[in-house]
Amino acid sequence: MTTVTRGGPRWRRPHALTPGARVAVVAPASPFNPADLEGGLAELRACGFEPVFEDSLFARTGYLAGDPASRAAALTRAWRDEANGAVIAARGGYGSTELLAYLDPRQISAKVFVGSSDLTSLQIWLLQRAGLVTFHGPMVAGHMSRGRTGYDRDVFLRAVTRAEPLGELPAPALETLVPGEAAGPLVGGTLAQLGASLGTPYAFDPPSGCILFLEDVQERPYRLHRLLTQLSLNGMLVRAAGIVLGTFPGCDEPPYSARDTLAGLLASFPGPVVYGLPAGHVDGPALTLPFGVQVRVVAGATARVIVEEPAVIEP
Repeated sequence: MTTVTRGGPRWRRPHALTPGARVAVVAPASPFNPADLEGGLAELRACGFEPVFEDSLFARTGYLAGDPASRAAALTRAWRDEANGAVIAARGGYGSTELLAYLDPRQISAKVFVGSSDLTSLQIWLLQRAGLVTFHGPMVAGHMSRGRTGYDRDVFLRAVTRAEPLGELPAPALETLVPGEAAGPLVGGTLAQLGASLGTPYAFDPPSGCILFLEDVQERPYRLHRLLTQLSLNGMLVRAAGIVLGTFPGCDEPPYSARDTLAGLLASFPGPVVYGLPAGHVDGPALTLPFGVQVRVVAGATARVIVEEPAVIEP
C-alpha cells in the first residue's frame, strides 16, 4: 500500500472504487429525512455503486441517530466488512465527536471515506489516528439527494475511482485575498468543528507546511472572527503554507460579510489566501476534496487550487 509523505505525516490511500463497488452508508451524527436518503441512494446507484446499510441506520435518539456506542459500533462494522469499498455518511448535523472515544484505529482499513460538516471531527481522527486519506465531500441524504444540482458528480467520481490527480478544481468564483503560491497536504474542514476540537485529546493538529481549508455555514461574522482567532492563538495558522476558504453561505450580517471579515483577519498572512472554493456548505454543486494529498494554491490575477497527487491507488 502506497503512502503520501510531505514533511513527516504518512497517510494511507484507499483503493479506487470500481463499477459495482459496495458503499456502506452510516449515520455517525444526526438522523435524516427518509425521502432525502432515498434520493441519495438512487444517486449512488446512478454513479455505478451498490449502497448497503444496516437497520441501525434508522435509529433515533432525539437529535442523534442512536446512542454513541451503537453509532460507533455500526461505523466499525462498516470499516471491517471486507466487501465494502467505501464508507459514506448519510448526513452531518451533530454527534460525530461522541464516537471518537469508542473508535480503535487498528480497526480502520484503507477504504474510501466521504463526509463533511459535522464529520470534520471524524476526518481529523482518521487522518491523525488512523493515518488515512479522506474525502471532504457529499453525503447521501445531503448533497447527493439533490443529484447534480447538489454536488459535482464528475469531480466526486474522478476523486474516488481514478488513481490520478484531480488537477485544477473548477471554481470560477475563486478570488485572491492574499497573493502568492504554495503547496502542501490539504487538511481542514468546517471551522466550528476544528475550533471545538481544540483542548481535547482529539484536537486538530495540522502538519507544518499544510494547505488549510476552512468553511462553514450560518455563522455570524463575529463568530467567524472568534473562531479564526481561536485557531490563530492555538498556533494552527502559522503551520499553514496557504489557506483556502469556502463560500460561507448564510454568514453575512450587513453591513458585515464573511468575506470581508476573513479577508481583514488574514491580510497579513505570509502565504496565499483564496476565497470562494465551492466545497462543504455551498448553495450550488459541492466539490469533493481529498484530505491528505498534495495541493497547490496559486493566488494572483486569477486564483487556482490544483490537486497534484492521486487520492486513491489502483484496485
